[in-house]
Amino acid sequence: MAFYLLHNYMDFIRFYNAKDIRVEDIEEPKLVGDDDVKVRVAWAGICGSDLHEYLAGPIIAPGDEPDPLTGQKRPITMGHEFSGVVEEVGSNVKTVKPGDKVAINPLITSGNHDNRLYDMYKGFQFVGLGSDGGFADYTVVDKINVVKVSDDVSLEIAALVEPTAVAMQAIRESEMEFGETVAVFGVGPIGLVNIIAARAAGAKEIFAFDLSEERLAKAKEVGATHVVNSGEVDPNEYIKERYPDGVDRTFEVAGVPVTLEQAIQVTRPRGTVTVVSIFEEPIDFNPMLLTASGVRISSTLAYEDDIFDLTLKMIENNQIDVSPLITDHIELENIVENGFESLSNDKSQAKILVKLSGDK
Repeated sequence: MAFYLLHNYMDFIRFYNAKDIRVEDIEEPKLVGDDDVKVRVAWAGICGSDLHEYLAGPIIAPGDEPDPLTGQKRPITMGHEFSGVVEEVGSNVKTVKPGDKVAINPLITSGNHDNRLYDMYKGFQFVGLGSDGGFADYTVVDKINVVKVSDDVSLEIAALVEPTAVAMQAIRESEMEFGETVAVFGVGPIGLVNIIAARAAGAKEIFAFDLSEERLAKAKEVGATHVVNSGEVDPNEYIKERYPDGVDRTFEVAGVPVTLEQAIQVTRPRGTVTVVSIFEEPIDFNPMLLTASGVRISSTLAYEDDIFDLTLKMIENNQIDVSPLITDHIELENIVENGFESLSNDKSQAKILVKLSGDK
């Protein structure tokens, strides 16, 4: 992990507790470790995970004790969806050099297993949630977290690699096959990239369910073939009219009990429901919903390194277009009002990007 020596004061977004995020002047991090990379941050996205921390945290952020993997305590500089330009590298860093465009793969694990996603389930953190991240002009991260980006890709789009990789991993976890039918419950930012990922993976039809007409319009824009307001139309009836046995794969991206039950109801026997959302509170769940229906359930949280790299490559090759996700650009000092509060209250918002250097 990176260790910091400090100089030069600048603004950082610091998470203290739920509803307590502050813009603070603290000192600029300095590169000191041989495996460190100092990045001048260009753009940083506000993630649904960030919003959960703002509304109900700490969830992934450290509690009352230092994080066991990073050793850091709150307050933490937030921001784990970000891109930038390499400013400086340690002596052991050979994969990137100053001036390179980069995206940050923020997953932090113990390193005890070759597969970092497997390792994650033994204990994990993220840059920007458990260690200082990208809502700052500069940040210092370990070389393992830095992925070079083609000069042809804008840094605005590179900031969207991380959330898109979450959706790509969800497709892998669902074991979706080409030509299958898909339903997505909840079309906030991650639900939208799940639609994009399912379309890229060859879904025959994609059903999007949400309570917000604004979000459903965006779901249609990014590739959903059916958009349904589940407050007005019963999802189970809508699906069963078209596919009496149910759809093949369903993604639960809303994080509330009713959508988990609905996701199971609309899925065919031996089909799979993949839970992508973060539930802020425990829920009551009857396992007989699965036993009696033959539906399988899986879950996902982050991504394997090859999925992150694949996501970037598909973006670089124009195989997937995530630009429609961007609905606003804001300044760092306005992140609470124009970022977190806007995402909480304005359903037309999908991905809000915070401008740091604004490099292209």
